[in-house]
Amino acid sequence: MSFPLRPALIALVAITMATGGCSMAPKYVAPAPPVPESWPVGDAYLVQSEAGLPIVSYKDIFEDPGLQVLIEQALVNNRDLRIAAANVAAARAQTRVVRAAQLPEVGVSASAAHTERGGGNQAVLQRGGWTYNVQGGISSFELDLFGRLANATQSQRNTALATEASARTVRLSLVADLALAWATYAADNDLLEVAQSTAANAEESLRLITARLRGGVAPRTDLRQAEQVLETARGDVAVQRAALAQDINAIRLLVGADFDKTLLPQSTVRVNDTLGVLPAGTSSQVLLRRPDVIAAEYDLKAANADIGVARAQLFPTLSLTGLLGFASTSLSTLLKDDSFTASKRGDASWSIFNAGGRSASVEVAKAQRDAALAAYEGAIQTAFREVSDALADQGTLAERLRATTAFTSSAQDAARLTEATYRQGIASSLDNLDAQRSLYTARRSEVVVRLQVAANRITLYRVLGGDQTSPVQE
Repeated sequence: MSFPLRPALIALVAITMATGGCSMAPKYVAPAPPVPESWPVGDAYLVQSEAGLPIVSYKDIFEDPGLQVLIEQALVNNRDLRIAAANVAAARAQTRVVRAAQLPEVGVSASAAHTERGGGNQAVLQRGGWTYNVQGGISSFELDLFGRLANATQSQRNTALATEASARTVRLSLVADLALAWATYAADNDLLEVAQSTAANAEESLRLITARLRGGVAPRTDLRQAEQVLETARGDVAVQRAALAQDINAIRLLVGADFDKTLLPQSTVRVNDTLGVLPAGTSSQVLLRRPDVIAAEYDLKAANADIGVARAQLFPTLSLTGLLGFASTSLSTLLKDDSFTASKRGDASWSIFNAGGRSASVEVAKAQRDAALAAYEGAIQTAFREVSDALADQGTLAERLRATTAFTSSAQDAARLTEATYRQGIASSLDNLDAQRSLYTARRSEVVVRLQVAANRITLYRVLGGDQTSPVQE
């Protein structure tokens, strides 16, 4: 059967679906970045390419197959990344919740009631009856004349996009932290090898000095100094073994599961050979791609929309209700034409006096927008400082590595020559021990600088925004 729809009700439904309000939010204008257009220049900085930041993946920077496997496992298993993904899903769902208030809510209800009628003062009850009712329609739909609901939706949508950008920050930090832990393992392994070889040389020197002491050609002070070198190296061996175990624990936490130890590097030389360099380009505009900067801008947009929400609350609220249904005392005649009922209602409300609370809400929203603007600009300034510091390191690390490598080579040759002359009885035991100490220090320094080179490349990957293959979409 067909249900009659009255013209007034049809008009009501059309109005509720088509009405759109104006926005009370200020027009958003992206702030100019509060940093110079180009990176610092000078003796500490390398000359940068004229090209902008290229589209890259972490696989273009971290070329070692073992590290790539670890990163892939971490992107699946890491718990922080799972939390971030859940937060993104919740923020997206909340956007749909807020947006639902912009559309009419259509509901259906049904009821049945039975009544008994009394017979005045008589004790006998007369027979009563049933009443049936079916009703459906639009319940209390707010006409968004001043854009309050639309701005609330826009604010929540920008909040969700900021959450998504923050999740990318978590991903970026995870990849960088894992790469640094991977490189640190290699450095600790190098330092263990240095300590072990120094301990072996010290044991040989101690054996020679002990033999000379027994022959009366070496003082006891030479023996004690040789023992100091040996015990220092042995202590460092123990320290580095503990450091390697802790490195594995750190990598396991980042990966989120156990992993194949053969994927770990054995030397910093290997690490440096497999880490690419992410060019910075000449323009600081690349900072606008950093996920933390993107998140700060979306927070600013959300705060800007919140001003529109607060302003709209200063104006009257208009709500419409439209209901249609059937009511009958008999279930068999419930859906007959003469049982049809319809009602239309409009409600308007406006707070005349609330002690300035709503006006104060606008001021609160404006202050929060100003704070979000300062946070956005601060995020860009922090990013600029981090990139500039990393570029300054990059510009000098090559010379530092060259110098420390040359120093190690000289110390190694000096130690070899001094040991040869000591065995011939020309050089003193003190000269030989000093040469060993210098070589030990030089080798450790070279490992540290090689780790700094790796850390600098990883830092540039982090501070320049890392992967640019999956930007947040509006």
